[in-house]
Amino acid sequence: MTPLVLIAAEGKHSAEVTDWSARIGWVVGLLLFIALVYWLMRQGWKWRGTLQSDLPALPTAPEEPGEPRLATMSGRYHGSTTAGQWLDRIVAHGLGVRSRAELTLTDLGLDVERTGAPSFFVPAADLRGARLDKGIAGKVLTEGGLLVVTWAHGDRLIDSGFRSDHAAEHAAWVEALNTLTHDQEGAR
Repeated sequence: MTPLVLIAAEGKHSAEVTDWSARIGWVVGLLLFIALVYWLMRQGWKWRGTLQSDLPALPTAPEEPGEPRLATMSGRYHGSTTAGQWLDRIVAHGLGVRSRAELTLTDLGLDVERTGAPSFFVPAADLRGARLDKGIAGKVLTEGGLLVVTWAHGDRLIDSGFRSDHAAEHAAWVEALNTLTHDQEGAR
């Protein structure tokens, strides 16, 4: 019986020992790479802001904005781009920051109240129109899922994208914004 025991003992091996220093090295290297990518993205965002520093400060809402033309729309602000160029994001003055938003349209203009980002006001004379679209820099939805408002700011035309919590409101907002824009053009 002893020869069988010796043969069985020769077949057993201990488990391989994990080389923790190599694993830790790979994890640290991966974390450093991810940190470098995020740092480069942040530098790009800051550089874009520097390039757009000629954009004037955003107007604020007047003390008495007047009666709303529509019920306030709650939803998300998805960002602003140069008009007609849906990938050219504008980041100056916080326009590139996505946030919750409430839109109020009055005869004086469009008030955009944002949570966690600077709010702004678009005077009625600066509104150029509205349309339903499917995308703006960083956000693509189904056809007609995004309310895009075109407005003038300084010497630049800007498209700002909004999505209501109730997408059925979009059509009424497009009509009301375009009516106000048409009324303003007639007054000029």
